[in-house]
Amino acid sequence: MRLYEPVTLAMPLAKGIGEFIMREGRLPDGDELRGMLKSLGMEESCLDRGLALYRSRFLIALAFPRGETLVVDVISSSGELSDALEVIAYNDKKLGAFVVEILPTNDLEYEGNIGIEPIIIDGKTLELESNPVLGHFEEDEDGLFLVIARETYERWRGEGDVHTCPVCGGELAWKGEKARCQDCGYGVRVKG
Repeated sequence: MRLYEPVTLAMPLAKGIGEFIMREGRLPDGDELRGMLKSLGMEESCLDRGLALYRSRFLIALAFPRGETLVVDVISSSGELSDALEVIAYNDKKLGAFVVEILPTNDLEYEGNIGIEPIIIDGKTLELESNPVLGHFEEDEDGLFLVIARETYERWRGEGDVHTCPVCGGELAWKGEKARCQDCGYGVRVKG
């Protein structure tokens, strides 16, 4: 997995948090979040009460786990804030659901939520109630691709518009099992 830009960490992290919630029925604590970030290639740089700092060659992540809410800010190591993203996970008592969202700090850069829809998990049944398009990123000779599971693709195709880029909201052009966004340049590949 390649971690070049904030979106390349935010999408697999949100997916991992959603999977954790569906498995455990709660938000991950600080140690569990630490394990997720390390498994995604981030190195822990600083740990203090209520704050953890992680870094890789191109990214910095600030994690704020606080019981009912989990916030991870992901920024480029260059300090450029225009492409910074925030992964937020919380238990919405009014909805009776857990919610995981990826929000851009720059609304002009992205159209709405990254991944098209936030992850919404029923608080009682722990079943997915939304249709997020999340995965991890891989690079090949054709460029950088968001790799999604076949199950994710089938759910997306049945409930949403597979021609809308899950990274930027632009237009995808499909060729077989691969697509390329005309706006941001990222690709989407179906695997499995």
